[in-house]
Amino acid sequence: MESVEGRLAEVEEMLKEFMAGMLILEKNQKEMGKNISQLYESTKELKKATEEQGENIAELYESTKELKKATEEQGENIAELYESTKELRKATEEQGENIAELYESTKELRKATEEQGERIGELYESTKELRKATEEQGERIGELYESTKEMRKTTEEQGERIGELYESTKEMRKTTEEQGKRIERLEMIQEKEIKRFNKEWGALSNKLGTIVEDIIFPATRPVLQKYFKCKITDLSLNREKLKDDLQDEFDVIAVSDECKIVFLIEVKSTPKIDYINEFKNNKIERFKKLFDEYKDYKLIPIFASLRLQSNIINYLTKQKIYAMAYREWEYMDILNFNKLQKTV
Repeated sequence: MESVEGRLAEVEEMLKEFMAGMLILEKNQKEMGKNISQLYESTKELKKATEEQGENIAELYESTKELKKATEEQGENIAELYESTKELRKATEEQGENIAELYESTKELRKATEEQGERIGELYESTKELRKATEEQGERIGELYESTKEMRKTTEEQGERIGELYESTKEMRKTTEEQGKRIERLEMIQEKEIKRFNKEWGALSNKLGTIVEDIIFPATRPVLQKYFKCKITDLSLNREKLKDDLQDEFDVIAVSDECKIVFLIEVKSTPKIDYINEFKNNKIERFKKLFDEYKDYKLIPIFASLRLQSNIINYLTKQKIYAMAYREWEYMDILNFNKLQKTV
């Protein structure tokens, strides 16, 4: 009983496998049918293209036949043209020889004619130049004659004018000498007046305590720019500054940004050695601490007054301080610039 059931199970498994195989076979047959249909359509299109190509080949064959016939006819015409060209070439060569002989003969004749023409041309040009030179020489002689007449007339007129000018010059010279003497006297008077005015103005400013405002400050810019060749970009008067516990007032401060220079001017109505030492040892140091914005600038100290004695000037020079005062009561000036420049 178990043996029969086992066989039935085997048979059942075999049937299942058979059915699965049949399904795969059926699927493959469907795909094959589909491919055969596509192959049939491609074959139809190939057949149609082949027929069209056959028609084109037939047309090409007929065209080739006609081209062959036209080529044969053209060959016959070329042969006839070749014979005709040979005859024409022979005739042309004979004619060329005749033309060459005629050309050589014409060249010789032309050369002789040109040489004769050149000689005639040279003779003609020479004659023209001679005629032109003669005419120009005649014109120049005429112009020279007229010019001589005018020159003679002009010379006579100039002689008369020179005589008048000589008399006028004598009078003018006399007047000029008189004016020169007057100008010299006026300049002397003016120089004395300037010195007197500067003395009086200095004395008045000294009394009023305005020597800085009235005399030193107005002269600072022109004097500094004259000697140091630097444009003054900032100029301050009686500058007072307070920083931390340090305070001081400075008479004149002049700054040149383009030259990186700051000028510190100390003004005293009565110059003394003690004032100079105070300025050098203390005031300059206080300025550096109060104005640290100029730490990268070169500091040039200047001691100024109305008048500076020679001993004061010499002392300032030794201390490397510029001396600024009136020169002969005429104008404000730096009195030791050249000496100090040699030591700097």
